Amino acid sequence: MPSFAIDKISTCDARFPLPAGAGTDSVHTDSEYCLAVTLLESEAGLRGTGIALTLGDGNRLVCEAIELLARPLTGMAIEDLMANFGRMSRCLADDPSLRWLGPHKGVIHLALASITNACFDLWAKTRGLPLWKLLLDLTPEEVVRLLDLSYLEDVLAAEDAIELLRAQVASRPEREPILQTGYPGYDTSVGWMAYDDNKVRELTARAMGEGFRAFKLKVGSPVPERDLRRAAMLRQFVGDSGVLMFDANQTWNLTLAIRMCRELAEFRPLWIEEPTHPDDLHAHVVLAREIAPVKIAAGEHIPNRVVFKNFLQAGALHYVQADCTRLAGVSEFLTVSFLARKLGLPVTPHVGDMGQLHQHLVLFNHIALGHEVLFLEHIPHLRDQFAFPAQVSGGHYRTPQGAGASCDLKLTDGGGH
Repeated sequence: MPSFAIDKISTCDARFPLPAGAGTDSVHTDSEYCLAVTLLESEAGLRGTGIALTLGDGNRLVCEAIELLARPLTGMAIEDLMANFGRMSRCLADDPSLRWLGPHKGVIHLALASITNACFDLWAKTRGLPLWKLLLDLTPEEVVRLLDLSYLEDVLAAEDAIELLRAQVASRPEREPILQTGYPGYDTSVGWMAYDDNKVRELTARAMGEGFRAFKLKVGSPVPERDLRRAAMLRQFVGDSGVLMFDANQTWNLTLAIRMCRELAEFRPLWIEEPTHPDDLHAHVVLAREIAPVKIAAGEHIPNRVVFKNFLQAGALHYVQADCTRLAGVSEFLTVSFLARKLGLPVTPHVGDMGQLHQHLVLFNHIALGHEVLFLEHIPHLRDQFAFPAQVSGGHYRTPQGAGASCDLKLTDGGGH
């Protein structure tokens, strides 16, 4: 059997200009998505592809960090690497010199995300399995060895994580029909900040025709009345049965967040996302109390499992928007999913990968961990850039069947599907 040792590590600074207005919110106004890509070359022409999302020139910095951080992987056989990946992830994150630049956040952590995602992609390709299938086939002990649970032991020790998986084994068949029905999505692309009302209505009508029933609208306009008008317009357009989410992208201070969330409550959002600065734990706690029963979603800019632990324990959010391109890749995403399951909160990922990798992870979360089925964000703007784009029909992500984690870009000519 080939060892599938990692023979070469390289990066790609991939940038994709978007159509006018696409991708805009209250803070981020440049219509360019960028992916810091890790490429792990191995035997038999197999290549692991990992990605992390950025929005511009910072992409170059992440690529340079990947080259520095990934050096210890050279020459390692993929099965040896993944047999105890949690330990390796911690070693990489705690690089004696590079750790100082975080720790465990920012450019270095984004680089680790891309590297980790490439490792999982290569592993699944060498086994000839889609990533969701590989993960579901592992024993509880093998899954937990993929995780770095350091600093979580007071809430989630390895034994706790193993028991969470064992407790769900008998009822797995009840949840496996999701593989046939597909995982429901919600459409973010209808409500970008720069879109006028006609554009929002046009895109929403198209999405409804494609089977979507849940939609996100960007809020946080310089003139708050614009947010309220757009929210009223969209609620009327989708009707009482439509599901709405509002996303402020961190722009409000606490006082304004309380006011706006209370006023937006009239339009019955499932959640209000990133209502204030992502580091302000206290503000989120106060806000959750002041705007109840309106729910808070956050996680797009929560950088690591420890900060998630703080937010979850404090009752600062209700929907956990973990993202494997913001956290330290698949491994830390799964760690946060275990943590959320232990503390009784749902995971609704933010998709810095455009849903390519997360379509695998939500299946594992539901079938193996027993997380409830909610929604997976759908952003179609980079669809044509992926070698095997996620298949979405009837408003649902269809279960991917090809080997790997669905991260290959056309520009990288990666193997697998």
